Amino acid sequence: MPVGPKQSHPDFVVMHPRRGVLILETKDWKLETIQQATRQAWDIMANGQLKVVMSPLAQARFCAIQMVNALERDPQLVQPAGPHQGKLAFPWGHGVVFTRITRKQFDDAGLGDAIEPHYVICQDEMLETADAEAFQQRLWHMFPHSFGGVMSLPQLDRVRWIMFPQVRVQTQGALFDDSDAEAELPSIMRVMDLQQEQLARSLGDGHRVIHGVAGSGKTMILGYRAEYLAKAHTPASKPILILCYNEPLAVKLASVMEAKGLSSMVHARHFHKWCRDQLVTYGQTLPGQIGRDQYVVELVQRVIHGVDRKQIPSGQYQAILIGEGHDFAPEWLKLVTQMVDPATNSLLLLYDDAQSIYERSRSKQFSFKSVGVQAQGRTTILKINYRNTKQILQTASLIAADLLTADDKDDDGIPMLKPISCGRDGEAPLIIRLPNLRAQACLG
Repeated sequence: MPVGPKQSHPDFVVMHPRRGVLILETKDWKLETIQQATRQAWDIMANGQLKVVMSPLAQARFCAIQMVNALERDPQLVQPAGPHQGKLAFPWGHGVVFTRITRKQFDDAGLGDAIEPHYVICQDEMLETADAEAFQQRLWHMFPHSFGGVMSLPQLDRVRWIMFPQVRVQTQGALFDDSDAEAELPSIMRVMDLQQEQLARSLGDGHRVIHGVAGSGKTMILGYRAEYLAKAHTPASKPILILCYNEPLAVKLASVMEAKGLSSMVHARHFHKWCRDQLVTYGQTLPGQIGRDQYVVELVQRVIHGVDRKQIPSGQYQAILIGEGHDFAPEWLKLVTQMVDPATNSLLLLYDDAQSIYERSRSKQFSFKSVGVQAQGRTTILKINYRNTKQILQTASLIAADLLTADDKDDDGIPMLKPISCGRDGEAPLIIRLPNLRAQACLG
C-alpha cells in the first residue's frame, strides 16, 4: 500500500523496536533477465523487450528517504538535542531481495559491483533450510548506522499512523491532512492494534464477516476495502456497492469516495434508496400512496419478487460491502447476497448486534448460511473500543447492564460482544439525576 504523503510504494516495511525501520525492495527477476547492471541503472528483458530501470537499491533508498522525510516532521520521533538534532531518533535502512537469484549466481555474475552484497538477500537465503540467525543478521546489516535507543510503543504507533493513513481510526474533528506536507501533526494519535492492521490489509476473496463493537473501526475498514478493490478495478469490471441502513452514513461514504475520485467505481447507497433505484431502473412498479412503514416494506418486497422472477438481474456488482449489517433484516441480506457477481463472490459484512438500534428485539435468530452468507472460517471479531475513554465506556456498560452480556456463537451465528476499552483515560462523565422520563426527554 502507498506509504506517507508522497505515496511511494515499497514492497516491505520491517519495523523492529530495537533495530528501527527497514525498507525492502523485492525483485522476481531471473539471472538471465538482467542484461547489464550499474549502481544507477539496470538493463532488463521484460516481455521480450529491453528496458532500462532504476537500480533496485536506488529504488529502495528513494522509498526510504520519502519515509524518513515524513517521520522527521514529528518532534516525538526525532533526536531533541546533540549533533543529530532533528534527525530520526532510531535507525533506518534499505535493501533488496532477489527471490529467484541464488547467492552463488549473484556472486558469479559480478552483481556485487552494482549493489554492495550486504544490501542483498538472495533466494537460497530465505529457504526453510537456511540459517535463521544468518538471515536475521543479513537484515540488520542493511542498516548503515546504529544510533538512538529502543523505540517506545507510542513511537511505534506514531510511525504506523504517519506511514499508513489507511489504518487510522477516525476521530471527531479534522484529521491530519495527507495532501498538506506542512500540516501540523495531532498530539494524540489513535491507531489500530496489530490485529486490525493485518485485517485491513489482508482481507481475501469470498465472503467475509467482521463482528465489531462500537468504535472499533469497522466503517474505516469498509472504506479501506472499497478503495483497495477500486484500485484493482478495470474498465470491464462491474461497480462496487456499499450499502448502509443509515442514510447519513451512506451520504458520508459517498462523499469520501467522490473526494478520492472513486465515485464512478464505488456506489454508496442506503438500502431503501438502492431498492427504489432497482425498481425504477428495471421498469418495476413502485408502491402506491400508503403509510411510510408499509411503503418501505413493500419497496423491498417488490425488489425481492423482481429478482425471483428475473425481471431484476442478479450478480450486478463486482463486490458488495455492507455497513451496519446488524440493522439488515434476514430477507434483505438474502437479497443482497444474490447481487454479487459469482465470478468474484466478494462480500464484506460488518456486524454488531448490540447496535441494532432500529430493531430493539429480534423475533428469532438466524444463521448467515440461511441467507447466503458463507461465513464459516472467514469471520473476525473486534472487541476493542477506540472511540471512547475508559470512563465513558465503564459508565455506558453500567447503564446497559445485561443488554451487553457477552454471548459467543460459532462462525455462522451472531455473537453479542462486550466492548473492551483501549485504555484511553479522560474525565468521568457527569450524571444528572432527573425525576422522571419526561424530564429526561426534555433535557435531551
